[in-house]
Amino acid sequence: MKNITFIGLGNMGGPMAANLLNANFSVTVFDLNKEAVASLTAVGATAADSARRAVEGADTVITMLPAAKHVESVYFDQNHGIADGLGTDTLVIDCSTIDADTARSVGNRLSQKGVGFIDAPVSGGVGGAKAGTLTFIMGGAEQDVDRARPVLSAMGKNLFHAGDLGSGQIAKICNNMLLAVLMAGTSEALQLAIHNGLDPKVMSEIMKQSSGNNWALQLYNPCPGVMDTVPSSNDYEGGFMVKLMNKDLGLAAEAAQGSGSATPMASLAQSLYKMHQNQGYAEKDFSSIFRLFDQNN
Repeated sequence: MKNITFIGLGNMGGPMAANLLNANFSVTVFDLNKEAVASLTAVGATAADSARRAVEGADTVITMLPAAKHVESVYFDQNHGIADGLGTDTLVIDCSTIDADTARSVGNRLSQKGVGFIDAPVSGGVGGAKAGTLTFIMGGAEQDVDRARPVLSAMGKNLFHAGDLGSGQIAKICNNMLLAVLMAGTSEALQLAIHNGLDPKVMSEIMKQSSGNNWALQLYNPCPGVMDTVPSSNDYEGGFMVKLMNKDLGLAAEAAQGSGSATPMASLAQSLYKMHQNQGYAEKDFSSIFRLFDQNN
């Protein structure tokens, strides 16, 4: 798998493609954002003028796109879809976070053309994408997952095979559902401490060494000034946008409805993030939910 095509060079996809270049893969890139393409060609990638052209001669195709409609369009659009340009020995890896039914549909349609496919959504955020420490959660046939491992290992340090097609998506939305709950709860607790005169840095350290410890406190503190290298200390820019968290919470709600699962905490988190987005935070990092609990906001 020396020739890789990467389609979708956003906050996550761009750094992921760069890590493939760092691992000495030959990488062809395509994105509607010309600046994103230029930043990759500057470090050795080959640019294609269309998605269909990009997949010519590819051993592996990776897509990293915002939503299910974009995934379906990239593969099956009547005029621009790449499915007809894929060879039967090509492996397709979709790293987008979408609903499991769409992932299964895309995989099954490609399978009818003899093309291998796995869904492999990621966890770890923009920082993990840049550092090459992402977690990939894979769904698909064992042989396709095994073929994907050398490529994904260049972009991440944790690779999990969750099950059949669509399983990666189910696992991802369960994880992000919990992340939304944790971030909202952490923000609420820190604001309560601040409103009662405590230093958020001290409170964060107390909780990190106590039963309230969690990923947000360790690596992604939502309070500005507590950590230097996270979005909260950069006006909540450059991370996982609120509108994308709302998308994932919507996917979790759909999955819960389909399976009859009770998710009251996720429902509350979703209502909070919708409120937050409607206050003008759609493009900000999801940790900006911290501001929702600010008495002075």
